[in-house]
Amino acid sequence: MNIAALLTEQARSRGAAAAIIERAGVTTFAQLDERVRRAAAMLRARGVGAGDAVLIFQPMSAALYTALLAVFRLGATAMFLDPSAGRSHIEACCALSPPRGLVALPKAHLLRLTSGALRRIEVKFSTGCWIPGAGRWSDLEKCAPLEEVAPVADDTPALLTFTSGSTGQPKAAVRTHRFLIEQHRVLARSIALEAGEVDLATLPIFTLANLASGVTSLIPDCDLRRPGSIEAAPVLHQIREHRVTRCAASPAFFERLLAADDGTLSAMRKVFTGGAPVFPNLLTALREKMPDARVEAVFGSTEAEPIAHIEERELSAADRDAMRAGRGLLTGEPVPEISIRILSAEWGAPLAPMSADEFAGRCLPSGEHGEIVVSGGHVLPGYLHGHGDAETKFRVDGRVWHRTGDAGWIDEHGRLWLLGRCAARVSDSRGTLWPFTVECAARLHPLVRRAALLGHKGSRFLFVEIAAPDAVITAEALGLAWAQLDGVRVLPAIPMDARHNAKVDYVALRALLERQ
Repeated sequence: MNIAALLTEQARSRGAAAAIIERAGVTTFAQLDERVRRAAAMLRARGVGAGDAVLIFQPMSAALYTALLAVFRLGATAMFLDPSAGRSHIEACCALSPPRGLVALPKAHLLRLTSGALRRIEVKFSTGCWIPGAGRWSDLEKCAPLEEVAPVADDTPALLTFTSGSTGQPKAAVRTHRFLIEQHRVLARSIALEAGEVDLATLPIFTLANLASGVTSLIPDCDLRRPGSIEAAPVLHQIREHRVTRCAASPAFFERLLAADDGTLSAMRKVFTGGAPVFPNLLTALREKMPDARVEAVFGSTEAEPIAHIEERELSAADRDAMRAGRGLLTGEPVPEISIRILSAEWGAPLAPMSADEFAGRCLPSGEHGEIVVSGGHVLPGYLHGHGDAETKFRVDGRVWHRTGDAGWIDEHGRLWLLGRCAARVSDSRGTLWPFTVECAARLHPLVRRAALLGHKGSRFLFVEIAAPDAVITAEALGLAWAQLDGVRVLPAIPMDARHNAKVDYVALRALLERQ
């Protein structure tokens, strides 16, 4: 089944309802479906067809989903990469999958001046003003709608996205039509998508699930590329104006809204946060602002979204005490559609194919720490051309399992606890320490905004960013005697990743430590 058919179903049943609301206006499901059919006709007239890749540079908008769904409708593959990663990244990605088409903002077309790969793209469209060498995307209105939806096999690639390539060759995640449909079904159930709801949409894949479920997506009036620095006031105004009742967003995005909330958030009824570690203090803050809402943390990754989830009200006092004691971050019960196991931590060494009996013998019982591996219909089975499969995939009687690279354990209730990245484990004369467990415990202190642990020359240092700069913070005050720290240092701001403001920039933090 072609995933584009799901939009056609919504256009028939909810045609007059708003599909996407943005600063530029409102697009109904029927209008979006018609634009998609016209865009598909325009692309096909220019020679784009089944199996071709179309590179898209467009922020979240009706134009983005028009292009995306038009590409799906043709049986072609929508391709996304991060242009801010630089020219070499663009060239490497386009070498892995040479695009036939380009749909981009005028500003993105300027990259053609420095990128030979982009100049070689045959079919080019500008979604804004006229650009030399590119057609106008608005010309789709002149095309007769393409009625048919290309039939596709389940394993036909639909969506291609790339890793940053910061550690070498970029990896290309290939999502097939079957994968996207299965992911939609899992998301629709796990985050309770209901036709007619209005969702503050911040995550592209979740917005695709909204469109397939008849949910209205309100695009926030902010720069979603920098969720940790958005201006909250315009977004809160949108929530009031359009009577938004649900939102799925990163922790950094919610932190900005919470800091500026004037009571607007109390109208929310469903709140889901993920994409980065979600600590209990954020869930508690969300619950206080939205006492009648379902407040839930979602754990997943690019290759498997979602994996597990937990509601704020399910966190018991005993769970919080366990986190303070270094047991890790409780991510909750795995979603029913996924299989999850814990293997002895061997990250970095490829796993050969094995039988079910061999696999069962390597799986650890509940309570024991190891590497988290998952399998299921919405778990990415491999990367383009197999680049990266050896490190992250293995087979059990032919079934593909994905190695998340995270360490964790499963408790007696079947809930998953996260210990952090397998490669981050600190081993010194005092034994083994998972830095993430220390950071998680520190984040439970009411004054701690962020925390990061580094092992340095046999010493263990915890850096904290606190709400009261003059406060004295010690390991004892944080209840971290079990971590055997060599010191706690307060920083005005812990460096975070520049793009999402969601994860600690340990390289920058280590450089700061070495300068002191």
